[in-house]
Amino acid sequence: MADTKKLFIKTYGCQMNVYDSERMAEAMGTEGYVTTEVMEEADMVLLNTCHIREKAAEKVYSDLGRLKPLKAEKPNLKVGVAGCVAQAEGEEILRRMPLVDLVVGPQSYHRLPAMAKAAEAGEKTVDTDFPEEDKFDHLPDRPKATIRPTAFLTVQEGCDKFCAFCVVPYTRGAEVSRPAERIMAEARGLVEKGVREITLLGQNVNAYHGAGAEGDWTLARLVRALAKIDGLDRIRYTTSHPNDMGDDLIAAHGEEPKLMPYLHLPVQSGSDRILKAMNRKHKAEDYLRLIERIRAARPDMMMSGDFIVGFPGETDAEFEATLDLIRAVKYGMAYSFKYSARPGTPAAEKTPVAAEVADVRLQTLQALITEQQRAAQDAMVGREVSVLFEKPGRLAGQMVGKSDYLQAVHVAAPDLRAGDLARVRITGTAPNSLAGVLVGG
Repeated sequence: MADTKKLFIKTYGCQMNVYDSERMAEAMGTEGYVTTEVMEEADMVLLNTCHIREKAAEKVYSDLGRLKPLKAEKPNLKVGVAGCVAQAEGEEILRRMPLVDLVVGPQSYHRLPAMAKAAEAGEKTVDTDFPEEDKFDHLPDRPKATIRPTAFLTVQEGCDKFCAFCVVPYTRGAEVSRPAERIMAEARGLVEKGVREITLLGQNVNAYHGAGAEGDWTLARLVRALAKIDGLDRIRYTTSHPNDMGDDLIAAHGEEPKLMPYLHLPVQSGSDRILKAMNRKHKAEDYLRLIERIRAARPDMMMSGDFIVGFPGETDAEFEATLDLIRAVKYGMAYSFKYSARPGTPAAEKTPVAAEVADVRLQTLQALITEQQRAAQDAMVGREVSVLFEKPGRLAGQMVGKSDYLQAVHVAAPDLRAGDLARVRITGTAPNSLAGVLVGG
């Protein structure tokens, strides 16, 4: 058996990167690596990077610079860069940072064990290909032990939408869906290990069209099949595109109780002209009518969204149109950002809105979102919700979990354990959490 070595992984960005980091750790386990939370004791440090926000690459270079003293102290330490910055920068990372031993893109990390062997032999490697083979075919089975009641499961990668501001099609590649039975098998394995809630992941997850019995499966069909797994109590998915929200998926939200009433459906802007400039291929009114249909199927649906302010050419009136859309939808949660130019994207060639104007717009939008989030939290007081408990809280005897609506809920219940699912009556709110008591407790 290979000697035990220690692997430290730092994960940046999205939930898919969290999933990828777990799979990288599992792959490296075949080479005798075990994970550590202490970077200084690691034999390999792996940075799993994200390229969505501005200056993402520079943050990675800065973090690599901070590794120089550790590398000097431990000359045999191996350093790797994975993920979307690795895909975008490739050989440039080795040129700028000689302490790096390997660079691997998000579609090639099944090759990480071989690259690690090469690094141990003193060879530097870069693999940012989009290989023909499916990386999931070459990854080891997920380990038998788990300590968490929730898990991510990647079902789809890449994006064909080519929004003008986004690097995902360039770093993650074209849309690819995993075969349905492989997803089902992985889900069954997770449930056997104690997982009670699975979040299906994809850059454009509702475009899922994986091969299955009797042809390709849609996300709705996959959800309905997963719901039949005994012991799997909750199903979520993220992130979606409005143009791929099919009738069957909307119907599933109304008919499948295991599909949670929380939906992250980014719109980005409320202005049709800006949406067209973003290459979103839908109008604000299309989005609003879609929300109506979703809420007709599932009236208690809590909506989440993404917004970009200060996109090149955005006027005051177009920004106001975004605020109007937010007021119409009434979000329970949302993420908002100032536009940041990503090199190589079409929008990067356009003149951005003045920074001071974008700053004010972002503050205005975030104040409205905060108001809506607080209203959604306050509206929960007195209601009963189902809570899947995940970990102890900060206070003695306190447990924390997530409601059906993905809200953090804490209760005083020393007899509860991680993985317990219980009914809770909400008694109070805070900006980022709800307080409750067990029903019948």
